[in-house]
Amino acid sequence: MSGALLSDDIEGLARRVVDENARVDRRVALAESCTGGLVSAALTEIPGSSRVLDRGFVTYSNEAKVESLGVSSEIIETFGAVSIACVWAMAQGALERSLADVAVAISGVAGPDGGTDLKPVGTVVFARVTRGQTGDPEGELRNFGSIGRAEIRRQATLCALELLLP
Repeated sequence: MSGALLSDDIEGLARRVVDENARVDRRVALAESCTGGLVSAALTEIPGSSRVLDRGFVTYSNEAKVESLGVSSEIIETFGAVSIACVWAMAQGALERSLADVAVAISGVAGPDGGTDLKPVGTVVFARVTRGQTGDPEGELRNFGSIGRAEIRRQATLCALELLLP
């Protein structure tokens, strides 16, 4: 698509997210770390996204996760920022601080540095929290491998968009 900010696959999926959430009158919020706002940017590329996107939080630093989303510093110290526990707390914080019906959080190691044996470059964790939801939180850990920083962030954006589909 000429003049498009993002790739066709991201834009197409973002369009589905906006259309399908608008159809069921559902609002979404995002808490992004390694994607740095790419998921929010993808949604706002779509006309009519204001009916769906309530807000996005880009909490790249651990301090931002604690201050903006209320993530417990103990969670970060114990499990790390790239953990299901952290992204679940991020998603919960985004939901509590928004008017959204569902929140998705993303945190990961985009590289090229920062990876460890337990969390190598390409490790990205996701969580989804739905308002009024009971039971275990929804979380997912993906390892995209060492495919390059831009591609890791692109893949994480696509996964997060899929989690926003009703």
